[in-house]
Amino acid sequence: MKSYIAKKEDVQRKWHLIDADGAVLGRMATKVAMILMGKDKPTYTPHVDTGDYVVIINAAKIKISGSKSTQKSYQHYTGYPGGQRITTFEEMMEKKPEKVVELAIKRMLPKSKLGTNMLKKLKVYGGPEHEHTAQKPEKMEL
Repeated sequence: MKSYIAKKEDVQRKWHLIDADGAVLGRMATKVAMILMGKDKPTYTPHVDTGDYVVIINAAKIKISGSKSTQKSYQHYTGYPGGQRITTFEEMMEKKPEKVVELAIKRMLPKSKLGTNMLKKLKVYGGPEHEHTAQKPEKMEL
């Protein structure tokens, strides 16, 4: 019996639409990461990007469990001495709710060029409107 190995040219990609209104951030992010990697398909191949496109709407209405809303923080370094910047979860949700969802999903993808290409298939919008109606995304329940 031979193993099936997917080729980049043979991958059939679909578009999925996910409404994040009331969804828990971590649980939604794991499912979206699986779709972006293609692990939900029987043709999954680890070294080939077999995943689908995902459009997430209402990212500003996402929930987080426990007391993480006050304790969770995001940090980055500017490259200068004393340039560490720390932002709380509440501040990020006020300024850039899309970034919160993107970071949660990005950190669940492979840390390589393959993971970067998978992340390009993710489209996140803070409100209910999105620009991908021409692709006819299928509404997906989590």
